[in-house]
Amino acid sequence: MNHEEFPTDRPAVVTCGLPYANGDLHIGHLRTYVGGDVFARALRKLGQETAFVSGSDMHGTPVAVNAEQEGVSPEAFALEWHETYEATFPKFGVDFDNYGHTHDATNVETTTDIVRALEDNGHVYEKEIMVAYDPEEEQSLPDRYVEGTCPYCGAKARGDECDEGCGRHLEPGEIENPESTITGNPAEYREQTHKFFRVSAFQEYLGEFIDRLEGTANAKNQPREWIEGELRDWCITRDMDWGIDYPEGKGADDLVLYVWVDAPIEYISSTKQYTERVGADVYDWEEVWRESGGEIVHVIGRDIIQHHTVFWPAMLRGAGYTEPRAVMASGFITLNGKGFSTSRNRAVWADEYLDEGFDPDLLRYYLATNGGFQQDVDFSWERFRERVNNELVGTVGNFAYRALLFAHREFGGTPDAELSEEVRERIETAIDDFAAAVNDYSIREAGDAAVALAGFGNEYIQRNEPWNLVDDDPERAAQVIRDCVQIAKAVAVLFAPVAPGTCERLWSQVGGEGSVHDVTVDAALEPPAADLDEPAELYEKIPDERVEELNAKLAERVEAAEADDDEDDDESDSDMTETDFDPIESDRIDFETFQDLDVRVGEILEAEGIEGADKLARLVVDIGVEERQIVAGIKQLHDLDTLPGTRVIVLANLEQAELFGVESNGMVLAAGEEADLLTTLGDARPGERVR
Repeated sequence: MNHEEFPTDRPAVVTCGLPYANGDLHIGHLRTYVGGDVFARALRKLGQETAFVSGSDMHGTPVAVNAEQEGVSPEAFALEWHETYEATFPKFGVDFDNYGHTHDATNVETTTDIVRALEDNGHVYEKEIMVAYDPEEEQSLPDRYVEGTCPYCGAKARGDECDEGCGRHLEPGEIENPESTITGNPAEYREQTHKFFRVSAFQEYLGEFIDRLEGTANAKNQPREWIEGELRDWCITRDMDWGIDYPEGKGADDLVLYVWVDAPIEYISSTKQYTERVGADVYDWEEVWRESGGEIVHVIGRDIIQHHTVFWPAMLRGAGYTEPRAVMASGFITLNGKGFSTSRNRAVWADEYLDEGFDPDLLRYYLATNGGFQQDVDFSWERFRERVNNELVGTVGNFAYRALLFAHREFGGTPDAELSEEVRERIETAIDDFAAAVNDYSIREAGDAAVALAGFGNEYIQRNEPWNLVDDDPERAAQVIRDCVQIAKAVAVLFAPVAPGTCERLWSQVGGEGSVHDVTVDAALEPPAADLDEPAELYEKIPDERVEELNAKLAERVEAAEADDDEDDDESDSDMTETDFDPIESDRIDFETFQDLDVRVGEILEAEGIEGADKLARLVVDIGVEERQIVAGIKQLHDLDTLPGTRVIVLANLEQAELFGVESNGMVLAAGEEADLLTTLGDARPGERVR
C-alpha cells in the first residue's frame, strides 16, 4: 500500500507506548510522551483528523512482585500509579484524547475478542514446553522471576529478554542456567502446556509490511533481522494469577495472557473509549482499526521496537485489524552523560521539574528539538539553560515581544498595510517546512520551522529598523510592523505543537479568536486583529546561579541515595533502559602510538547479513590498495541493501579474526548504540589515510 502524504481523508490515531505502572515518571520517560503529543498536534495543524491515545500497562510480573512487597493487591498497586500518570501528563501539556489502562473492562473485552479470533482463525496452538520451577517455593516461575544466561550470546539475561546482551526476546524455557529471583537458588525446568501464536506463518506478510512501514529508521531497520531470519512462534500465556485470563473454553483455564498480548491491544481499547465518549459521528474507532483502515502511528521507546514491528502487526493481521502506518522509536536520555538511576535517585523527576517552577514548554522544547527523535540525547541543566536563553528567550520570545510592543505603542495594533510578498513567501516556506517535517516524522524539524521563522523575524525587523522609519517614512514603518505581526501570528500557529501554553498566550496577544489549537496552518496567513493589547514577555532567562543550585541538589540527592544503598544501579523499573556514556580514558597515548594505527577511507561494495548471527554483517570494503572482507555488528541497525557506495572509516591494520566462521580483516568505525557509521565530509578517496 502506498501511503498518501498527510493530511489524508482517513482518520489517524497516534499512540504512545504504555508506561509501566510501577514507579515515578522522570524526564527520560517524558521524551516519548511529549514526542507523541507534538506529533498528534502537528497532524491536526495540517488538518488531519487525529485521536491521541494511550494508557497504563497494569499487568506483568514486576507489578505482582512489588505489590506483594508492599502488602497490597497488584490491582490496587497498579491503579495508584495509573492515577499518578493520568494526573501528571496534562501538567506537561501531554493531552491524550483518552488515557485508559490494560485492566479496565474495555481492554479485557477487546483482548479476549482478539485472542478468540486468533484461535478461531487457526493462528494459535498448544505446545508442551519446559517452564522454570522453584522447588523450594513449589511454584512455577513466570519470565521475570527467572534470571540466567542467554542461549544466543551468553550474556546475563532475564526470563523474557536478553536485556544486557543481544536484546533478543526469549521464550519460556530458553534461558540457560536458570535461577529463581525469589530465592536465588537454581531453578528446575518442568513440562507444562502453553499457548503459542503462529508468528512464523506471517513471515512473508511481515517482510512486505516492514518494507512499507514509515517512521524512524531504527524502527524500520532493526526488525529485519528477526523477520528475515528464523521467525519463531511466540508463547502468549503465563502461569500466574495477575493478568487477563485466557478466554474460557479455549483450553487454558489456569493461564493468563502474556503482558505483551494485552498491552498493545490497549491502543484499540483506548480509541474505542474515545469514540464512546464523543460519538462515532465525531470519531469512529472502527474506521481506523477495522473497515478500510486509518492512519495508525505508534510512538515508542526503541527497546520495544520488536514488539511493535513483529508481534503486533502479526496479531493485527491474524485478527483482521488494520496494520500500523508508521512507528517512531525514540532514543534514550542520559543525565550529565550518565544513565538515569532510580535506585540512586539520579534523575530529574517530573514532579521535581514542576516544583522548581519551570514552564513545561521549556522542557517540551528541549525534548522535542534536541537531536533527532531516534538519537540518544543528554540532559544537563547547563544545556537546558543555554537552549532556553538562546533559542526560546533570545529568538522566539525576543522577536514576538519587540514586534508586538512596537505595534501596540506606535500603531495601537496591527498597522493598516498589506502583507509584503517577501514575508508572505517566507511564511509559506515555513508552512511547507512544517508539513514536510510531519511527513518525515521529524518533530525536531517541525519545531525548527517555527523557530527559524522567528529568527527571520528578528533579522527582518533589525534590517528594516522601523524605529528609524516612523518619522521619516511612516508608510514603510507601517508595512514592516504589519509584516512582523503576521510573522508573530504564524509562529504562534506553527510552534503550538511544541509549546502549547506559550503559543496560546502568543495567539491571544495577536488577537487570535478561540484557541490556537483549533486552527490549522492556514491561519498563519490570515490577517491579525486590528487592535492589540500591550504584550507580555513569553519567556524569562534562567540565570547561571540557578543551574548551580539545581546541580547541587542533584549531587546531594545522589550522594544520600548511595550512602543508603550501595547496590548496583537498577534500571529494570523503566521501560526505557538508559545507558551511560563511557568516561574519557585517563591513560593518554603518545603521538607515535597513534601513528601506528592505519586508519583509511573505504567504500562499501557489498553488504549482507551473516546467517545465524543476530548482529553481524559481512562487508566487502574497497580501501584503495585492495578490497577487504570485514565483519561488522550493524545487521540490526542498518538497511544493508542501501550501504553499497557508502564511504566509511576503516581501521586497516587490526589483526585478523574469525566471527561466526567468517574471516574479518579490519574494522569499520561507528559511533553510539545506533552504530552511526563514521564517514568523511568531503570527497576523500578510498585508500586515503586518516591523520
